[in-house]
Amino acid sequence: MTDRIIIFDTTLRDGEQSPGASMTKDEKLRIARQLERLRVDVIEAGFAASSDGDFEAVKAIAAAIKDSAVCSLARANVRDIERSAQALEGAARARIHTFIATSALHMEQKLRMTPEQVLEQAKQSVRFARDKIADVEFSPEDGYRSDPDFLCRVLEAVIDEGASTINIPDTVGYAVPALFGEFIRDLRQRIPNADKAMWSVHCHNDLGMAVANSLAGVMVGGARQIECTINGLGERAGNCSLEEVVMALKTRKDYFNLAVGIDTTQIVPASRLVAQTTGFVVQPNKAVVGANAFAHASGIHQDGVLKARGTYEIMRAEDVGWPTNKMVLGKLSGRNAFKQRLRDLGVALATEAEVNAAFSKFKELADRKSDIFDEDIIALVMDESLASEHEHYRLLALSQHSETGKRPHANVVFAAGETEWRTESDGNGPVDASVKAIESKLQTGAEMLLYSVNAITSGSTESQGEVTVRLQHGGRVVNGVGADPDIVVASAKAYLSALNKLRTNAERVAAQG
Repeated sequence: MTDRIIIFDTTLRDGEQSPGASMTKDEKLRIARQLERLRVDVIEAGFAASSDGDFEAVKAIAAAIKDSAVCSLARANVRDIERSAQALEGAARARIHTFIATSALHMEQKLRMTPEQVLEQAKQSVRFARDKIADVEFSPEDGYRSDPDFLCRVLEAVIDEGASTINIPDTVGYAVPALFGEFIRDLRQRIPNADKAMWSVHCHNDLGMAVANSLAGVMVGGARQIECTINGLGERAGNCSLEEVVMALKTRKDYFNLAVGIDTTQIVPASRLVAQTTGFVVQPNKAVVGANAFAHASGIHQDGVLKARGTYEIMRAEDVGWPTNKMVLGKLSGRNAFKQRLRDLGVALATEAEVNAAFSKFKELADRKSDIFDEDIIALVMDESLASEHEHYRLLALSQHSETGKRPHANVVFAAGETEWRTESDGNGPVDASVKAIESKLQTGAEMLLYSVNAITSGSTESQGEVTVRLQHGGRVVNGVGADPDIVVASAKAYLSALNKLRTNAERVAAQG
């Protein structure tokens, strides 16, 4: 058995199923390139049959990514598999990941199919996918809650049909580590052709044990692929967290004795990119990538770390991508210093025109803010990239007035396509006034589910504010993100960003967990 773990990242597919985490094609492509720099083995780029937008995203990622395999999810039917194969045509290495539910609950209540029908459809689907692409992965949805005897029949059959990876999902996060590890081990021991496939685990975090269950599936069960997401992003309580499972394997190599090909210095840049793209802020005490992950407030801890880092740190901050000597840029910094910092941060802009536009924005920000930190640069480039996508709604200007004892008032100028709109409104505060001014013209009727403000950098009132707005309309939930030193401007940007997503994103077909 190999001593190397394959890291299968599903941030762009399962992670995107978080309510409000839907991404545009360009956003998904940007994250895919960062995942390639991170050196993940497989990137699950999306669910090509779910919408035209997802098809185009998978196709673009397949054409752009050369060092990682690119995968598309497909339900166990001909249409989904054909659509995935079409989207993956340009991939250097392609994989189709097909699935069908195998638990009695799912077969009876969701699929309305008998076990024999499910078995036959699983076989036919893998056979059809194998004719399209050599690398086929099969998942029995809700596999952990499936009858082991029936599951063994299905998995033996799909391996015979050519499935090269067998993934066991804990779709609803019901497993506990010792039992889940034994479950995987028993399947591998009972299935005669188990050695013909790579075994994989896909764990959800509903009980907070996704990482522990994944590691048990590896150590006890013998799985050699782990499916995970950046920041543990995913529907409900999320998925197995890539950064946690990778650093557990790296830090405790004395116990696991397993290798991963991940460039861990790209973990924090990946975390920041996903957080800023989706608007899902990383909690400060999150392992590995949280702002406090390497912070020491206790005097005893600080004294120990100053004397010997190993007293309270089991891994080095710089090994996961936290900067140690920040080069702080300012208004006197030149274009070369700015480009070098982009390279250091792993930010790749496609053309010199994009670099020039980003540098121009940097100079504007430096006139308003004395020190520019890494987080500011990432937010600035993200903002510039979004603007380059010619979004329908764009903020052009905003002024607001508020003082004690008087009702705040905002004047907003924004573009809707080629039309420039001017509007104004009062509100309970300047942010409320700005949003109401926009709504007075557009009258979208969207319901705001979340308004969140996060300081991009800490320790100064000069910090840029990053605002996340979550809107719901017509059964769809989207996030919008905006950044600016002026929190009111950031709020208007975030609101318009969310409206753009409501306007353009196609409906999705629900996938597996």
